[in-house]
Amino acid sequence: MSNVTVTVEKTIPESEGQPTRAHIIVLGNAKGGSGKSTTAMHVVVSLLTLGFKVGAIDLDGKQKTLGRYIENRQKYIDRKELDLPMPSMRIIEPSPKKNMDEAQTDERARFVAALQDLVYENNFVVIDCPGADSFISKLGHSFADTLLTPMNDSFIDLDLLATVNENTLEVERPSWYSEMVWEQRKRRALIDKHKIDWVVMRNRLSHTDAHNKRHIEKILASLAPRISFRPAAGFGERVIFRELFLKGLTMLDLNKKGVGIKMSMSHVAARHELRHLMKSLELPGLEEKVEHL
Repeated sequence: MSNVTVTVEKTIPESEGQPTRAHIIVLGNAKGGSGKSTTAMHVVVSLLTLGFKVGAIDLDGKQKTLGRYIENRQKYIDRKELDLPMPSMRIIEPSPKKNMDEAQTDERARFVAALQDLVYENNFVVIDCPGADSFISKLGHSFADTLLTPMNDSFIDLDLLATVNENTLEVERPSWYSEMVWEQRKRRALIDKHKIDWVVMRNRLSHTDAHNKRHIEKILASLAPRISFRPAAGFGERVIFRELFLKGLTMLDLNKKGVGIKMSMSHVAARHELRHLMKSLELPGLEEKVEHL
């Protein structure tokens, strides 16, 4: 784990005479494969569909999953001549500088500049962090108003949040990722008294009942008040989520004119899951609007 200390600076304050800044939603998880970028894209398109202006920042400038997802969307729109909503997009490339301090200063400056560009021009900014313990990921976490952490419904992913006793299934201690989030929340509170709302989303849920599924649900319920997060259900395990990436589409686009993908009962269920997730996030300004997704 990196020993770098990330300090949140007052780069995006709200002040008298200045327009209200966007609500910042950060997708964070210290491991890959949790459906983080897919979730980020569905949050982005949900907000756009509800009429909000949305900016998006991909902090994983090496893999660029969210960035490529949005690029695929623009290509599909152009090819099919569709009228689908698009966010304002920024990708933060890794710094080419060899010196660690210089590289971090460079990445911080480019991230803050991108955020400054988007935060007063949009209602929401969605930030997708790398699935790794890195300086830029910690920096992204520190700016969150809402932190959304998708995790696969397994003990492997649960280890991201806490160490669990193999015999009793009792939580023994929080993990380093939980401690990192706690540190960013404390620093943020000291600077602007803001409390980061942390939501842990159980993702790729099995459609069958199982002991593992019930155990995970019970452990998360007991862990939530201990490290101050709100559990939420995410998406079921469906192939459609992986297939939509190449077209840059989401579950909300399937019934749009010209898209050409017939909706099945599975798709309808997935849209219901998305609606439930958006309601669980309790974002400002959504209220009853979520029912229109």
